[in-house]
Amino acid sequence: MKKASIPSGTRDFLPEQMRQRLYVINKIKGIFERFGYEPMETPSIEKWEVLQGKLGEEGEQLLFKILRRGTTVEDLRLGRTQSVTFEAFDDLVDLALRYDLTVPFSRVLAMYGQLPKPFKRYQIQPVWRADRPQKGRYREFYQCDVDIAGTESILADTEIVTIVYTALKELGFPAFRIRLNHRKLLNGLVSAAGGAAHFKDICIAIDKLDKIGEDGVRKELLDRGITEETANNLFSWMGLKDEPLALIERLRPIIGDHADGQAGLQDLQSLYNALIAQDLDLRCIPLDLSLVRGLDYYTGPIFEAVVDEPAIGSLSGGGRYDKLIGKFSGNDTPAVGATIGLERIIDVMQELGLLNALPPKTQVLVTVFSDDFLPHSLRFAQSLRAQGICAELHLKGASKINKQIKYANDRAIPIIAILGPEEVAQNNVQLRTGPTEQITLPQTEAPQQIRTLWQRLFPNT
Repeated sequence: MKKASIPSGTRDFLPEQMRQRLYVINKIKGIFERFGYEPMETPSIEKWEVLQGKLGEEGEQLLFKILRRGTTVEDLRLGRTQSVTFEAFDDLVDLALRYDLTVPFSRVLAMYGQLPKPFKRYQIQPVWRADRPQKGRYREFYQCDVDIAGTESILADTEIVTIVYTALKELGFPAFRIRLNHRKLLNGLVSAAGGAAHFKDICIAIDKLDKIGEDGVRKELLDRGITEETANNLFSWMGLKDEPLALIERLRPIIGDHADGQAGLQDLQSLYNALIAQDLDLRCIPLDLSLVRGLDYYTGPIFEAVVDEPAIGSLSGGGRYDKLIGKFSGNDTPAVGATIGLERIIDVMQELGLLNALPPKTQVLVTVFSDDFLPHSLRFAQSLRAQGICAELHLKGASKINKQIKYANDRAIPIIAILGPEEVAQNNVQLRTGPTEQITLPQTEAPQQIRTLWQRLFPNT
């Protein structure tokens, strides 16, 4: 018999892990809705033609492709034939698992052009990537996307950055950085450095800076035909650090009269002024000229949220993509959005101990004193549930009270309700929150008392 296992890069989530995941998901969902975003979902699979050519060279290599039904490859697998031939890749593949939630969002906007603009939606669903599994990187994982389509206003970019900032703050991260840059500014810097003809190659190389370091990027730039002078210029400018608005002014003479570059600087100036107006801590939102973001569809501001410890990669990323939707509809629609990576968020929160104090789901265990008193316990448990209290009945029936208390302790259920002969005779209930902490009160007062005890035990819920 083969040992039960799951594919590499995927995971099972047992109840305790699911409670943590749902806690984080509900926090993020609440923030999205607080900013006025509506929920949306799309299918797990997309047509190959929808995803093809939208994710960049490296992204497309990571797609999980689905064999076209009825191809002779299936006959080969089953031993019905010795060989197969095909003339084009599309003869074998017609579908793929979605790589992200941005491309499906763009497809939806192209299909449903009547949606009111600006259209603001959030989407929390799994995506799949044929990647090499490692810490913080999985083949199946959830993304929490938030996007605005239908406006060119820099206020939309500001709102997305503010949402990411708010999420990380409210999830309890003690330190984080939302690195911010602009694709048009990158265009201007690359042009000023003498590399305008190699913009795409330069961006691909610089995007690997965190992985292979400056020496590795320099080597790749030279291998791609970029001159040493251009590489030196790029690294000297990418290393510039300053308060964002001051750095923008320092960059103006470097960019010169490059129209895209100056437009990028103006966008960033407006964006930072809007962040300042909201009293956001700009020490958490630096202007980072080395930030590229690898996907080809970004056209404006780009951003990426990271923590220094533990070193796990980006927690969130996104930017403006004004041309992507037009690839489906034929009409360009301005859009901006961000992805909050649920898996890495949870991994970091676990490592930092931010999920250790989550309360249990069940608030109270209703014990069963004896078979004769089972109807009283059933009735009381149901009355608590009707009042919105999470109540669990001991399903093994009338076992010893000590065993039922042990069950509650093993499940971390903080409140125990006991209905013995005395309590039932007087229509009371005994509530216990510890070996010596107990109170007897009328059953009608129990819901409010349970809420009071719960608030004392878990004041932040």
